[in-house]
Amino acid sequence: MKTKNLSLAAVLLALGTMLHFLPGFVFGMKPDFLLVTMFIAICLNKKPGSVVAISLCAGALAAITTTFPGGQIPSILDKLVSGMTFYLMVQGMKKPSSLMIGILTGVNTVISGLVFLLSAFFLVGLPAGASLGALALAVVLPTALISTFFGGLLYKLLERLNVARA
Repeated sequence: MKTKNLSLAAVLLALGTMLHFLPGFVFGMKPDFLLVTMFIAICLNKKPGSVVAISLCAGALAAITTTFPGGQIPSILDKLVSGMTFYLMVQGMKKPSSLMIGILTGVNTVISGLVFLLSAFFLVGLPAGASLGALALAVVLPTALISTFFGGLLYKLLERLNVARA
């Protein structure tokens, strides 16, 4: 990983972590803006080893800051799975546009949310009265819409700054 890309990945993950402190709105769950910054960092660091490192760092940061009871392991799992799927999807593209990066961010946010909810369901259970379907509809889908917008916007900004060349 080049020093410039490593530094930018660290700044992006720090920004995502700060946004991770936004308050929860449904059963204490909240949008995971750390995903958006993780996906953009993956766009900048195209080696599989870098993708795993970025995903593990993002997972660890999410695990440290999660408010979901027992959400530490699901946080790490969802970042690893969605980070690798995002990487594989971007690798299949010649020159991704900010629109495509936004769409892939939204799709992989859904993947991340479902992996998180399923792993939490099997490992620690869901908050009292919450169902997988209700949480997917109330949290995962709105978060994916928000992530689509912010992922495309952030990528476009980095493109304009001549930083992103996926």
